[in-house]
Amino acid sequence: MEDLVEATDNEGRKISPILPSDKKNYLIDIDGTVGEDIPNEEPERMITAEAYPDAIETINRWFVEGHHICFFTARTEEHRLVTETWLQEKGFQYHSLLMEKPRGGNYHWIDNHVVRATRYTSKFTDLVKRNVEIEVFDDE
Repeated sequence: MEDLVEATDNEGRKISPILPSDKKNYLIDIDGTVGEDIPNEEPERMITAEAYPDAIETINRWFVEGHHICFFTARTEEHRLVTETWLQEKGFQYHSLLMEKPRGGNYHWIDNHVVRATRYTSKFTDLVKRNVEIEVFDDE
């Protein structure tokens, strides 16, 4: 990505570059998130799967706004061509496609950068930043 910004740690040593504060890296699942949920065991259905119009519209707007769009799917490498074809035919704009995401959900992401997750439930819309207050209880 050409718009990365150089960064340094507290001692002034160079560290991995970061995105500008107004840009995001979106990692977006495919099956059941931007379109019909198709299992890897039924790849013949992948090319004809329905896409969610609100997902196409929202993701393409993010792309035009300069955010990085990466589809991250549990589909295997053998499904790459049909997946790329489907994304193109449905009109999704994106930068990259990562295959072989572990299946089964229950993800726990460990990273040295801030990670925000949104669980898709029924409508693909802009993400809403919420202020969450955490209450800490001391049993002593």
